[in-house]
Amino acid sequence: MGQQTKNQKLGSSGFTKEEELLLQDFSRNVSTKSSALFYGNAFIVSAIPIWLFWRIHSMDLISSAVFFTSITGISTYLMAMAYKNTKFNIKHKVSVKREEAVTREVMKQLADDKKMTRKEKDERVLWKKNEVADYEATTFSIFYNNALFLAMIIFLGFFVLRTSAPTFNYILSVSISSGLLALFSTGKSL
Repeated sequence: MGQQTKNQKLGSSGFTKEEELLLQDFSRNVSTKSSALFYGNAFIVSAIPIWLFWRIHSMDLISSAVFFTSITGISTYLMAMAYKNTKFNIKHKVSVKREEAVTREVMKQLADDKKMTRKEKDERVLWKKNEVADYEATTFSIFYNNALFLAMIIFLGFFVLRTSAPTFNYILSVSISSGLLALFSTGKSL
């Protein structure tokens, strides 16, 4: 009977539900909410160059709609991938830096609760630490990648490729910028 109860708590992977949740917090997979946030931000930032090239390089919106749509779609995907990779790369670093402060805060909140065991308090600390690290890594990832993307767009589109045809300039500057961000985000250091 005892073995059967233990096996019921284990998931199909052989881990308990708590262990699976902990592993999920440190996996490369992002939640649906984070994914929607990443793709929404990536779309907005990827669409900004359309306005720049329409107003500054005088590209016609209607005749360039195919280029704008396809390049914005590709850029959105690459930017979302860069957000996800950057978040994964820095989440553990943020977690380590915030560990002491989060532990102090959670233990202060739970100091009056005498019914809670030390293990439960440690689990709350771990959960809160992961929550804080996830939030900070997400916001930093979005800010960092947006700043780099827009800086590269301005540098490539208005300095390096300024004498080329506007359509060619748009395609190259947006593609190179988002492609480099996706490539650089796969590295380990930030």
